[in-house]
Amino acid sequence: MARLSLRVGNDPELSPQDYLVLARLADEGGYESLWMTEGAGRDALTLLTSIAGATQKLNVATGILPIYGRTPVITAMSASGLDAVSGGRFILGLGVGNRSSVENAHGISFQRPVTRLRETIAIVRRLLDGEQVTFEGKEFRVSGVSLGAAGPPGKVPIYIAALGPQMLELAGEMADGVLLSWAPAGYLAQVTEHVRRGAAKAGRDPSEIDIAGYVRVAVADDLSLARAALQREIGRYSGNPFYRNFFRQLGFEAEMDGAEQAMARGDAAGAAAAITPAMQDQLALMGSGGECREELERIRAAGLQQPVIAPFAVGDYVPSYRRAIEAFAE
Repeated sequence: MARLSLRVGNDPELSPQDYLVLARLADEGGYESLWMTEGAGRDALTLLTSIAGATQKLNVATGILPIYGRTPVITAMSASGLDAVSGGRFILGLGVGNRSSVENAHGISFQRPVTRLRETIAIVRRLLDGEQVTFEGKEFRVSGVSLGAAGPPGKVPIYIAALGPQMLELAGEMADGVLLSWAPAGYLAQVTEHVRRGAAKAGRDPSEIDIAGYVRVAVADDLSLARAALQREIGRYSGNPFYRNFFRQLGFEAEMDGAEQAMARGDAAGAAAAITPAMQDQLALMGSGGECREELERIRAAGLQQPVIAPFAVGDYVPSYRRAIEAFAE
């Protein structure tokens, strides 16, 4: 089976038992990793701990763990603990989140995000590698800290959530991989180039950096329902200025202008309606299992080394996930 992973949204519509059922399906279906988001009132680590205990081969990954709500030392401790629970199957995905979520939820100023992530990775990596760490930076200071005997016996891969050039280059410079929140085929050449530049700064071989990304998928008979669900999904993202700018850079200026105007009126339905079929087709796979598999190969050929299918609900959540997982299973 070619490399393929699964993203599961941290959604109250899914019960803890639902997650275990879906994770076992992915494990039995030959998926490489399960990436868990954080949000909607739930942290990623608790559910991943449960999933690790219910699976045998499936890697468990944070997709992502926001850094502003945790210190680097706590992050390293959590990573080491989950690596132990999973028997060496943990992947640490880190990201900065966005200004509104950080400042409104944590009361922390969203300043110098690239610097903060750089310093977080520097400290976390050294702790996970078994070092006693003393570090003085612009964002963090630690003195004589180590994980001691609780440190992991092997390497814990670190991925960076990135869309813009600075984060992509940071991934090339410091991380084991990059995780894209959206991975349209036409964007992947830019991703590869920025990762290559970052690797060159650090004297690294760019082939060492894995390029993973979420690919929205709906295996559905009724395309009109799938398109409506995708419009709502993209419409929600368009409420965030960061993602609006990203979508504009992909060429969807008119769609984002319409969505922004609708959001300013408090009109979520209007924001969804602004998402055109052309934009939908660039950002998601919809149709039969065979059609979705064929389109995924096009994205893989464009440079996505680890496609992470991200099912979105068309109707009930669990059946939507099951259809997608089973359609791509080996």
